[in-house]
Amino acid sequence: MNKSRIYLASDSTCQTYTKADYPQAGWGQFLPLYITDFNIENHAIGGRSSKTFIEEGRLAQILEEISENDYLIIQMGHNDSTKERPARYTEPYNDYKKYLKQYIQGAQEKLAIPILVTPVTRLHYVNGEFLKDFGDYCNAIKEVAEEEDVLLIDLMTLSNRHLQSIGYDKAKEYYMCAINGEDCTHFTTKGADQMAKLIALQLHANLSRCNRP
Repeated sequence: MNKSRIYLASDSTCQTYTKADYPQAGWGQFLPLYITDFNIENHAIGGRSSKTFIEEGRLAQILEEISENDYLIIQMGHNDSTKERPARYTEPYNDYKKYLKQYIQGAQEKLAIPILVTPVTRLHYVNGEFLKDFGDYCNAIKEVAEEEDVLLIDLMTLSNRHLQSIGYDKAKEYYMCAINGEDCTHFTTKGADQMAKLIALQLHANLSRCNRP
């Protein structure tokens, strides 16, 4: 019997990297280690927002392949928030929400199950506290989940809480700033692996309870 598939639509925090990029990694490339009863189709790619992922035809490619009882996981927000790059910027409570709904509706039309994921946390440490970035985008994606009645994984809260539990020195090892001194967004293999574990726990707890279209 063929396995159902989990499609990932996201950005550089999720994408699969090559050996030449080591130790940079995305959580999507580690997810198959913890989700073995599905085939993982990782379409995440760096620099894309909810808007540009659609404009470049990447969502359309997924929708050509996805089928009944598959899942579409959508984690967008990092690049949506870059006002200095208007080609990919989206206003959180307007077009960001509208684009997210295109992913949801596209999956549901193919009888697949969409799952929204809030942006993963950055290494933003101030006065002994890990700060949560992308606040409006996290709020907006939660609104979409409620409005469309779809499952949401609050990865921002989960990942931020995990960093708080291990402290700054260990948390820094999760990010490329430990290698190059400046990148507090992208993960090392260690960080990507941990984020995949957090997501997998949520998926194991929730996939069986999702309503099939």
